[in-house]
Amino acid sequence: MSNHPSITIEGQRIAVDGPPYVIAEMSANHNGNIETAFKIIEAAKQAGADAVKLQTYRPDTITLNCDSEDFRIHGGLWDGRTLYELYQEAHMPWEWHAPLFAHARELGITIFSSPFDNTAVDLLEDLNAPAYKIASFEAVDPALIKYVASTGKPMIISTGMADVQEIQEAIDAAREGGCKELAILHCVSGYPAPAADYNLRTIPDMIKRFGLVTGLSDHTLDNTTAITSVAMGASIIEKHFTLDRSGGGPDDIFSLEPADLAALCRDCNTAWQALGQVDYGRQSSELSNVKFRRSLYFVKDLKAGDVITADAVRSVRPGFGAAPKDLGDIIGRRIRSEVVACTPVLVKNLY
Repeated sequence: MSNHPSITIEGQRIAVDGPPYVIAEMSANHNGNIETAFKIIEAAKQAGADAVKLQTYRPDTITLNCDSEDFRIHGGLWDGRTLYELYQEAHMPWEWHAPLFAHARELGITIFSSPFDNTAVDLLEDLNAPAYKIASFEAVDPALIKYVASTGKPMIISTGMADVQEIQEAIDAAREGGCKELAILHCVSGYPAPAADYNLRTIPDMIKRFGLVTGLSDHTLDNTTAITSVAMGASIIEKHFTLDRSGGGPDDIFSLEPADLAALCRDCNTAWQALGQVDYGRQSSELSNVKFRRSLYFVKDLKAGDVITADAVRSVRPGFGAAPKDLGDIIGRRIRSEVVACTPVLVKNLY
């Protein structure tokens, strides 16, 4: 049995000694069309993602309908809009959840969501959601975390913008609420975020510090950061996913398209396989090439009884002769029987 921390979602064990668990985040990329949402689930399955994730809120459960400066966005992708306007456009109607859950289950891909208030948790519980994600912006809301934890389902908490103390407080809230299976995601809450902001060396520190399954919520524009994170110990990779990056939705521009997601699933798995384990032994793919390593060969004809001189032997490919490291011991010895140039030096023929 492995002693690595793990969680299990719908029978799939997630841990550092298993392949990365890839989550396709639909977010607002349905763009107000349920048929697009269906197609995103289908494309995520086809690309090889392990799960597709929704976001469950209404504009009035996540913010207030207010246009004061506190509620207005300045700069970035959504400059000038109020939070309520943004979430009115971006939210997924609650009546869509049941058909989307049913469609994902029919396709055989795990589906779960990020709830943003208790009523969202209740809706998702009615749909028997197999897990829950706490978004970075909600990681400082212990009451919500405890309510999600009370479901007894596996939880994933994204840690964007949270410092060490806030991460620990979120973990404590989850444990106090009854969560037994918990994972955390290193995250930078920029949309998009530059790779240089990710500081992936934080991941092994998080694993050591918190002792939890740890992954990456990646908001960069390509896959390099996510693939690299696997080498740092990331067990979960979450990326926003869309059918068309130019689709005009609020999250489309920093989301992966289907070919990109397929590459992410493939390359993260390849990165994990390449990590392997500490092993200095000869690998199966090397066995046929051992004979091409260097060894000692005679480069001139010698008669029985001749002394081997330095100009009579060279270290060359292939590897059927004595090891090059034995050259010093071989020079000065005598030949038992006649040899010709291009013959391997064999210690048994020397005295």
